[in-house]
Amino acid sequence: MDSVKLMMEEHQNILRMLEVVRNACYGIYKGEDICYEDFAKMIDFIRNYADNHHHGKEEKLLFNRMVEHLGPVGTKLITHGMMVEHDFGRLYIRELEEALEEVKKGDDTRIIDVIANAVGYTNLLKRHIQKEDTVVYSFATRQLSKEIIDQVNQETADFEAEADKNGTRTHYLDILEELEKKYSK
Repeated sequence: MDSVKLMMEEHQNILRMLEVVRNACYGIYKGEDICYEDFAKMIDFIRNYADNHHHGKEEKLLFNRMVEHLGPVGTKLITHGMMVEHDFGRLYIRELEEALEEVKKGDDTRIIDVIANAVGYTNLLKRHIQKEDTVVYSFATRQLSKEIIDQVNQETADFEAEADKNGTRTHYLDILEELEKKYSK
């Protein structure tokens, strides 16, 4: 299994969800009611597919090898770059969830926070994905030894086999397709 190729394919699914989120926010901006159930599905996808499943592989399998084997450049790129952005993404989603709860309780002033955090997350992740696809992954494949890349690939295959047993990918891609039908332009 080519772990980098798989992670880049997962980026395409995440980018599709980011478009769903933006389209849902545009509807709110136009005055449509917030569909809390749909936002719960978006957040579930983001937390469990984008973060736990995808970022989990990056953080546990690839990024830690880069920090361990690529010296100060690897540390700076991953610890002070990619990991910080992962944490900012998690903050946006926590803030989005909090704003949704406040709006649900009747505080319409928090609608702007729903849109701001959701769109902030989409902007962050689009730039983040572009950096990973064009810089981070190619740097890793050029600089890490074949043995380390082979180890990451095997661990990715094991990670995916476990996820397939749990139906993770199928479940979240079904949610993505459902929401794309509702929130396509």
